[in-house]
Amino acid sequence: MATLLFTTLGTMLGGPLGGVIGALAGRQVDSLVFRPGTREAPRLAELSASTSSYGLAIPRQFGRMRVAGQIIWATDLVEHREKQGGGKGKPSTTTYSYTASFAVALSSRKVQSVGRIWADGKLLRGAAGDLKTGGTMRLHTGEGDQAPDPLIEAAEGAERCPAWRGLAYAVFEDLQLADFGNRIPALTFEVVADEAALSVTDLLDGVIERCDAQLEMTGLAGLSADGPIADLLSALDPLYPLDCDACDDALAIRPERLQAAALPLPEAATSASQDDFGGNAGFARKRAPGEEQPLAILRYYDVDRDFQPGAQRASGRPLPGQPRAIELPAAMSAGTARALVESAAHRQNWGRQTIAWRVTQIDPAVRPGALVTLPGHPGRWKVREWEWREHGVDLALVRAAPNSPAATAADPGRPALAADLATGTTSLIACELPWDGNPGTPVPLLLAAASSPGANWAGASLYLDQGDGALLPLGVTGRDRAVLGHAQTALPFASPLLFDRHGSVDVQLDAPDLTLSGSSQRQLALGANRALLGQEIIQFAHAAPLGGGRWRLSGLWRGRGGTESALAGHAAGEPFLLLDGTGTMLDPAVVGTVPGTRIAAIGMGDGEPVSSAIALAGIGLRPLSPVHGRTSLLTGGDLAIDWVRRARGAWRWDDGIDTPLGEQAEIYQVAFGPPSAPLATWTTTNPALVIPAARLAELTALAPSGPLLIRQLGDHGQSDALVLTLP
Repeated sequence: MATLLFTTLGTMLGGPLGGVIGALAGRQVDSLVFRPGTREAPRLAELSASTSSYGLAIPRQFGRMRVAGQIIWATDLVEHREKQGGGKGKPSTTTYSYTASFAVALSSRKVQSVGRIWADGKLLRGAAGDLKTGGTMRLHTGEGDQAPDPLIEAAEGAERCPAWRGLAYAVFEDLQLADFGNRIPALTFEVVADEAALSVTDLLDGVIERCDAQLEMTGLAGLSADGPIADLLSALDPLYPLDCDACDDALAIRPERLQAAALPLPEAATSASQDDFGGNAGFARKRAPGEEQPLAILRYYDVDRDFQPGAQRASGRPLPGQPRAIELPAAMSAGTARALVESAAHRQNWGRQTIAWRVTQIDPAVRPGALVTLPGHPGRWKVREWEWREHGVDLALVRAAPNSPAATAADPGRPALAADLATGTTSLIACELPWDGNPGTPVPLLLAAASSPGANWAGASLYLDQGDGALLPLGVTGRDRAVLGHAQTALPFASPLLFDRHGSVDVQLDAPDLTLSGSSQRQLALGANRALLGQEIIQFAHAAPLGGGRWRLSGLWRGRGGTESALAGHAAGEPFLLLDGTGTMLDPAVVGTVPGTRIAAIGMGDGEPVSSAIALAGIGLRPLSPVHGRTSLLTGGDLAIDWVRRARGAWRWDDGIDTPLGEQAEIYQVAFGPPSAPLATWTTTNPALVIPAARLAELTALAPSGPLLIRQLGDHGQSDALVLTLP
């Protein structure tokens, strides 16, 4: 048989592997080479996790593929401890985190780059090359002269560290494992081995010499091969028909011949031997019955579904039994897969027609794969095999499909893709909040509220910046985003004693998905919708969305929590923070009271630390300014002044009884004249003062309009001034 001839030529040209390819070339000569069951072609499996087992083959990758890889080196888990709190007799909290360093082999063939990386089904690395968690990654592309990885060389020693030349692998250094249950996750990699279209030449490169292969595998985005090349070609053959020709001095692999004109064969020659086919006719035509398992399904990796396995079925009436499926470890679109399986089923159906034809002489161009025409038989026929015999040359011909099937729409199915969101940058507001009167609440109450414009934000690490160039760790923020923004308009002045029905302020939140909501008066009385705007705490009853993350706040309570001094100091662009309980409480013993202290945050998406001064610094310890001040002239010209004190934390007055002051002594300071240079000051322990007429006359002669400034003196500072004018 001609198959023996091709195998012999292949062995002469390419060695034992060439012999296998030669047997493949005999496909057109002896169909038994590709009879189902004679070869175990590469199989398609679900995307498996990265493994670490000895003896597993590392596939050769072509084009763009998603692969699991093989862990070839790893360190033990490294434990990191971080202690927070513990100052002034308070309990401390120790948190633990773990990292690991490891290397993953990706391809036994050189690659160009690595795109996305999935960890436990979620994106660990985006298309832009950004890691979604802490750590670094390096890629060794498999060059023949690549150097050892510096981390592995440092850990193992230069004499024991291989360079793995010719092997593409990725090294992760100090990869954070908190998102993966403190274990190395199941990884898959988008490997880019080639940018150009795939061809059989790529598959045979470096495998067989003196082989001319010019078959472009149109539509294939990638291919993974971990077995003999002949098995891979046998799996590709039904979809990309190969014409293998070893009749010349080199093995030639070409796409299925599409000759401009088929070669005409002469009339069939008769044979006198009873053992020969055809007798006096010289030919024997046959139509084989349909296969019990006709080719109908192609399983592949779908590029539109992040390389998840997909399947496409050829059109036609389903037959009883299980249809034959081709499992090809290749990446392609659903449309390409549907077209390939349709064409393969179409060729298989027409290939059921065969004819044996005898000639006494043969054109050298009539070789395996050639298209011929027969006198008296319509259509074109392909030479599958030939054999020299005593009475002539016996040709085995198979009917060539007359045309390609019409293109059919394909649906890859609903994709469930891992979102590739850019790592969000961090925005930060640090502030001190007024004491709420609860003995269990720390004083001062320091809050660091962090947020991000992007939903893919994994939190940030907090640090203390005291201006000396060092950043002292304060813990982490967590993943919950606070509602932060900035004012687009300046909030006008209003009285803190009245509900402001007319004033409003427009606020731009950091992200469009951050929202605000309105509240009732009862909810406001219970503390709902508190917000820090600049240096003033407000409450709002109405929040109207304006689109794009903009909101208009109205129905305002002003100067809440003792922030009346900031009523008139608003400007566009000042920070906004919704005080809804979100944020990280800071240890005041660690933060301290160094002037100019700032809080800094660093997240995954931040190139530089983001810092914020501490707004309302000292408000938790500072006494509240007196209220309800009155002045009156007594008989004789004396000036009587009185006011009402307030106590820190006494925001609700439920029983009508004065709340304890919260200071060691009740002391007030009254000043007359300009705030920067008062003309006279008095100290009193009662919320009242009488200025004699003579002294008043002296002072008004120097400053006719006053004013009078009343402050409460506390253990940790003095209050803001209550400003009164002369009657």
